[in-house]
Amino acid sequence: MIRNIQTIIPGIATSDGAGVKLRRSLGGQNQVRLDPFLMLDEFSSNDPNDYVAGFPAHPHRGFETVTYMLEGHMLHEDHLGNQGHLKTGGVQWMTAGRGIIHSEMPQQVSGAMRGFQLWINLPAKEKMKAAGYKDIQVEDIPKVVLENGGSVKVIAGGYSHEGNEIQGPIQGITTAPLFLDVHLPSNAEFEHRIPKELNAFVYVYEGDLEIGGPMRSVPKQAAIVLGDGDRLKAKAGSTGAQFIVLAALPLHEPIVQYGPFVMNTRAEIEQAIDDYQNNRFVVS
Repeated sequence: MIRNIQTIIPGIATSDGAGVKLRRSLGGQNQVRLDPFLMLDEFSSNDPNDYVAGFPAHPHRGFETVTYMLEGHMLHEDHLGNQGHLKTGGVQWMTAGRGIIHSEMPQQVSGAMRGFQLWINLPAKEKMKAAGYKDIQVEDIPKVVLENGGSVKVIAGGYSHEGNEIQGPIQGITTAPLFLDVHLPSNAEFEHRIPKELNAFVYVYEGDLEIGGPMRSVPKQAAIVLGDGDRLKAKAGSTGAQFIVLAALPLHEPIVQYGPFVMNTRAEIEQAIDDYQNNRFVVS
C-alpha cells in the first residue's frame, strides 16, 4: 500500500544558537511534531553573517540530536571530552541521555553552510541513560547508485537494492530510525518499503518531487508527513530532486519540553533545570 500525503508542515524562518538563521518545520509553530521526531531544522546560507556565530555551549537532556552536514565545516565539543569535525557529507549522532553540554561552532568564515539538525525522542526508560556521541565521516556512510542515475545515502536503518540490504552506520536504536538522503535526476522514480508501524516523513531541499498514488506535487522546505501504508513512492520533476526520508517507531508517551530538555513529566523538567543549574550534568 502506497503511503499518501497526510500533512504538510512548512518550514518557518527563525534563528537559534547565537543567531544562526534556519527554517524549522517539525517543532516549529505550536510545536507540531511527529512521534518520535521532535524537531527538524534546515540551515542553508552562503552569507557568513547567517551562521558564523554558531551554537555556543548549551545543554540537552532526554533525546537524541542528529546533525547532517550537506556543505560546510563545524566543530563539535562537549563536556565529556568528545571533539569531532563535522564536514561536508558527515553526520554527528549524539544521545543526550541524562545530560550533555555541547557546542557546534563553524570552522569557516566564508562559503556555504548547509545541513539539517534533527531531534529524536528517547523512550522514558532511556531518558536518563549515559550520554553518548558518534562522529560519522562521509566515507562511512554507504551510497547506493541507482539504475536511473540517482543515488541513496543510507545514514540510519537499511535500504534494499538488487536483493541486498544496505545498512547505514546507525543501528540498534529503540525507535529503529530510518534516515536516507535521496538524489534523483529529471523525471526519475523512487520506491522504498517503510514498515507500516513506522511514522514517516519526507523533506525536499532541492528540485521538485511528487509523492503517493496517485502522485501529488509537494513543496520544498516542508515536512511532508506520510499516511498509512508500507511503501513510499516518489517521482522527481523536470529539474530532478534531492530529499531526505525519515521514519521511526512512535513512542506513544507524554512529552513535556522546556527548551533543550524533553522529558515525560513537569517534575522531570524541573529536576533537569535544577541539575543543570547546579552543575550535575558535568559529573553525569
